[in-house]
Amino acid sequence: MLRTKFEEELDKLHNQFYSMGTEVLAQLNKSVRAFVSHDRDLAKEVIEADVIINEFETKLEKKSLEIIALQQPVSNDLRTVITVLKASSDIERIGDHASSISKATIRMKGEERIPLVEEQINLMGKAVKHMVEDALNAYITSDDVKAYEIAAHDEVIDNYYREIQTLAVEEIKKTPDAAFAGKEYFQVLMYLERIGDYARNLCEWIVYLKTGKIIEL
Repeated sequence: MLRTKFEEELDKLHNQFYSMGTEVLAQLNKSVRAFVSHDRDLAKEVIEADVIINEFETKLEKKSLEIIALQQPVSNDLRTVITVLKASSDIERIGDHASSISKATIRMKGEERIPLVEEQINLMGKAVKHMVEDALNAYITSDDVKAYEIAAHDEVIDNYYREIQTLAVEEIKKTPDAAFAGKEYFQVLMYLERIGDYARNLCEWIVYLKTGKIIEL
């Protein structure tokens, strides 16, 4: 394969990965919106869309392995393929967690809820969404400096996680009938915190793509 053709294949790989990331970002946004607005129909849309994300990952894995097997890329080219192969797995997990948040929305139908806690979950969800979006943009531009900055933002997500947990415990004491909702709040908080971790993982892959160094941010 001519070099130009090979570069086109790598560009397609990048573009497919970004398309997968954009789809996951949209589902994450919908899942949080459905949870705080109690929109079960929107939640079902997210759950049904999970198959699309899985198909993206399968296609990316297949294409990456084909390139490795047939073209035997080296150096920067190999890093590009490995990055997509690994990072797509992290993106797929974000999609899984978005689906799990939507399942929590459906389970909570008719249950006593705590608006104050849900307001904070909404803020955390927005912060997580922005972190994922920024990480995807840094990937597209191969901006390893930006990747470091974005990864540091995970501390903000962790703070939300701890603070909202504490708030939820306090509010459940005041409203015992919301105990079931409390259990779901803790689950959703965990999903959002893990999504932040996967966004940080993506930042680590950006640094690897740019420098060849495998580091922990």
